[in-house]
This record gives sequence, structure tokens and C-alpha cells, in this order.
Amino acid sequence: MSVPLAFLGTILIWSTTPLAIKWSSAGVGFMFAVTARMLIGTVACLVLLAAMRGKLPWHKRAIQIYVAEGVAIFGSMSCVYWGTQFIPSGLVSVIFGLTPLLTGLMAALWLNEQSLTPVKLLGMACAFVGLSIIFGDGFNAGREALMGMAAILIAVIMHSASTVWIKKIGNDMSVLSMTSGGLVVALPLYLLTWLLVDGRIPEMIPHKAAWSIVYLGLLGSVMGFILFFYVLKHSEASRVGLIPLVTPVSALLIGSLFNDEAIPHVVWSGTGLILFGMSVYQWGHLLLRRRVVVAAAQEEQA
Repeated sequence: MSVPLAFLGTILIWSTTPLAIKWSSAGVGFMFAVTARMLIGTVACLVLLAAMRGKLPWHKRAIQIYVAEGVAIFGSMSCVYWGTQFIPSGLVSVIFGLTPLLTGLMAALWLNEQSLTPVKLLGMACAFVGLSIIFGDGFNAGREALMGMAAILIAVIMHSASTVWIKKIGNDMSVLSMTSGGLVVALPLYLLTWLLVDGRIPEMIPHKAAWSIVYLGLLGSVMGFILFFYVLKHSEASRVGLIPLVTPVSALLIGSLFNDEAIPHVVWSGTGLILFGMSVYQWGHLLLRRRVVVAAAQEEQA
């Protein structure tokens, strides 16, 4: 597989997923939409795993990983589907851009990783100021918009916590096995929740909703993971770090172009601060190191 194509494919899937989530719930309800997506994704993962002659281990550590992954998939995606009803789809990608920062913070607190350098803390501070600006706009937009953004933030926190939890457990399984196991755990939770909340299969599913559910089940839940981890395996970290910087902007533009979503200037300002903070968090230490090297070279020449 071409690495540049996998890189572009990851950005495309991640950028279109928020809008597809919004479309998939139209006319069928968010709980039916997310449950149908996870059912398709689970079947697709298991079929792909069998076709590749992969294994789904069931030893103690594997079960712990499946539970950590499955609980996060259930909790975070439920929050995302519910929250997307009240906010522009592009904002989902913007808030999810905070994932690396929150994961780094949790890893430092729970795994004692020495990752919170002054430069990284500066990046976090800038990003959270940007987030506060966006939430300030939510106060002006109304209670529902604020609740929607809060739900997405809770989803990000759950996703980051799951990542750190899995890292603490220790993971030597393939991405496909881990994803399949997580979906196997999450799917019964979705089915049970759907039965309790509604339990009704829509008599008619709008074409846009149907195709969005299929798209999310096959590409959003399966292919997106495969492409991302392929890029992660075959690219330098700096290239991978560009993905969460590009997708918030592209998701906002896609939502505006294809769903007529109005994006206030204050949201663009907050998004800019978040992306700047993420850039400082990701590459600030490299720039600082370069300045130190240049200064040392100038002193030697003097």
C-alpha cells in the first residue's frame, strides 16, 4: 500500500466521519444509527480477521484490553452521536483534536511518564484557551449547543483514558484483533441500550442515513483504523502528527460546504488556538532544540 495514499485516506475518513455521523442519525435516531454502525463494523472486522487468518486471543490480558477498548467505544461514541445532534459536525473533529494532549496529560499522571515539559505545558495551555473560547460561544448559542460540546469533550476524555489504560495493561496484539475484540465487547452494550431506549427498527431509513451508516461501519470503524496504523508504522512521527492538525479544519469546511453549517468567527479563532497549541505540543521542543544548537554554534564561531 502507498503510504501517501494511506495518509490521504486517513485524513479523508477522519474529516468526513463527523458529518456522516450527523447524517446517519437523521430520521432514525442516534441510538439506532450508532448500534447499526457497530453491528456492521463488528461483522466486517471479524470477517476480515478470519480472511487474514488472524486470531482473537482470550487470555487474561487480551480480555482486559477488549474491556478497556469496548467500554471506551461504547461510552465515547454514544456521547458523540448524542452531542452531534446539537452542534456543527466540524466541531466534533476540533474537540477530538485535543486527544493527544489529554492522553499525554493522563499518561504523565497515571503512568508517571516524564512528558510534561514546559514547552508541552505551554502547548496545552494554548489549546485549552482555544477550547474555552469555543465553549464561550456555546454559552451564547444556547444550552443545547453547550451540552453537545460537553458530550464531545466527555467522549474525548473517555477515549484518552482508554488509550492510557491499554498502555498500562500492555499490548502485543495486532490492531485488527484489538479492534475486533473491543467491538465484540461494545456491541452487546449498544444492543441493550438501544432496546431500553427505543428498540424500534425504523419502517423507512432515508437513503442518506442508510449510506452514512454503511460508510461509518465499513470505513469509519474498520478502514480508518487500518490506514491510520499503517501510516503510523511506515511514517515518521512528524507526518503522523499532521493528521490531527489537518482534520479539524477540513471537517469544518466539509460541514460548511455539504451541510450548510454556519461556523462563527469565534469558533475559527478557538480552532486556530487549539491547532497552534497542538503544534507547540508536538514540535515545540524541536524548535527550541534547534535554537539552542544554533546559539551554541554562533558562540563557537565568536
